[in-house]
Amino acid sequence: MTRIITALSEVSADYEALFVDLWGCVHNGVKAIPSAVIALQDYRKTGGKVVLVTNSPRPRAGVAKQLVHFGVPEDAYDAIATSGDSARSAMYRGVVGHSIWHYGPPTDSRFFDPLDILENPVEITRVPLAEATGIVCTGPFDAEADPETWRADLELALASDLKLLCANPDIVVDRGDVREWCAGAVAKMYTEMGGTSLYFGKPHAPIYDLARRRLHKLGTAIPDTAILAIGDGILTDVKGAIDEGIDSLFITGGLAAAETKTVNQPDEKSLTAYLKAEKMDPTFTIGHLR
Repeated sequence: MTRIITALSEVSADYEALFVDLWGCVHNGVKAIPSAVIALQDYRKTGGKVVLVTNSPRPRAGVAKQLVHFGVPEDAYDAIATSGDSARSAMYRGVVGHSIWHYGPPTDSRFFDPLDILENPVEITRVPLAEATGIVCTGPFDAEADPETWRADLELALASDLKLLCANPDIVVDRGDVREWCAGAVAKMYTEMGGTSLYFGKPHAPIYDLARRRLHKLGTAIPDTAILAIGDGILTDVKGAIDEGIDSLFITGGLAAAETKTVNQPDEKSLTAYLKAEKMDPTFTIGHLR
């Protein structure tokens, strides 16, 4: 059974590095969460390394720029690993062909910027759906629209047996007080319709491999047993950590705030019922990162 703690510092001395989710943990999609920033700054002062591991479809440079806008200071982390970077690497290796239909808002166009870390990357061309060899989904065109509005395009894609590369496996996020759909919801619908969806963010292995590489580039070899993964997604952050053999700290005050009745801390009875229903057992649990 998970252990409920009141502060990261209660357990952080047992870990040399943190893999930290962003949305719902360090910021709320609008601004930084002050207690989380202080907790990460304090942890780094002890010599610990912080890798921000996010299902954002953006390249890490775009996430870093966004963090400045939200008020997350650079001294709160050491490196960033994004689902977008992991998925971009796969795209430029040709996993969905070279003629790509982009399912997502124009604000995600940086996903298609050249990637210079691969040898002989595939030349990618963005085309209409009728000419595509594959799909890259960075999110719905309208994150608040009825999911049924996605179905017509997905039926056309399915008729052509196109693979869908999902750049963000999250189903929903909360932008402030507004819940929005993510690319993972589109990919889930496509899979349920009979299509093939490829995932590269949490809880899937590629993003953890990327996070380990980011950690290694910091000049230190840290085993998985000395890493703590932190996040508010029970089926992304917690499941991914469990699958990778990494300890986890579940933040209940994000996506599961209602189910766990979290204000400052989760209601223990509600938390137990929620974890039982989700069949997940995080190592530790806390209301908010602090």
